[in-house]
Parts: sequence; C-alpha cells; structure tokens
Amino acid sequence: MLDISNSLYYCLVMELNGYEDKDPRALDATFAALADPTRRAILARLAAGEASVTELAAPFSMTQPAISKHLKVLASAGLIVRDRDAQRRPSRLDARPLAAATEWLLEYREFWRSSFQQLDALLDAMKTKKKKGKKQKHKKRERSHK
Repeated sequence: MLDISNSLYYCLVMELNGYEDKDPRALDATFAALADPTRRAILARLAAGEASVTELAAPFSMTQPAISKHLKVLASAGLIVRDRDAQRRPSRLDARPLAAATEWLLEYREFWRSSFQQLDALLDAMKTKKKKGKKQKHKKRERSHK
C-alpha cells in the first residue's frame, strides 16, 4: 500500500504533467485491464460490434464464467458497457478510456523520437570513425610495402 508521501509525490507529478483533471486510478485500471491478452482479444472483438458472453467465449478455451470475470474487469475499467436485453446481456466497447491511455502514451513519443535520433547520430559517428580507422590502416600497409 502506498504511504502518504508516495501518494503526494504521484499527485504532484501528475499535476506537473497536465493530468490534474484526470483520475490516475482510471488510467491504472485501463492499463491493468489491457495487461491481459484475453481481455485485449475481447476488446478487439467488441470493436467489430456488440456481443454476448456466449459469442465472446466461443474462440477461447475457457468457461463462460471465466469470460464473465474478464468482462467485469473491462467494465470496471470503463472499457465496455454491458446492456440487458431480455435474456441476452450484450457487451459493447467504450473507447473513451483507450483515448485517455493513448493521450498519456503520446506524451512520451517525443522522448522516444529524440532518444532514437541521438542513437542514430551515435551509430553514424561510430561508423564514420570505423571507416576512417580502416582507411588509416590501409594507408599504413601501403607505406610499409613501398
């Protein structure tokens, strides 16, 4: 469990990075739900349209109660909405939490772009240095054979 100082630190960091209006627990729930491959597959299926538990369970080698547990996690993260239609209880995708997660991830895009550009520059410098070293060795050999 987090102590008060850690909670305060996280709140300050989130505020400094423009997330003061967003509930960090929602982002945590989204990423926790996406951490499971079965739940990601369910979301991919629901992106094509609503489906019942039976329809969602069909491609998996697990029981309907197991799928229902996954659906509860997705629903508590706000990633799906479960309706009631007589005996049927269809689920449908709610992509708003995915948009918030994408927005959060995009904050790091420039960091990675910059890091990769620095790595490219370093590799180019190393290649250039290696080529110069080979040319100098070749010139030394030519001088020693004369």
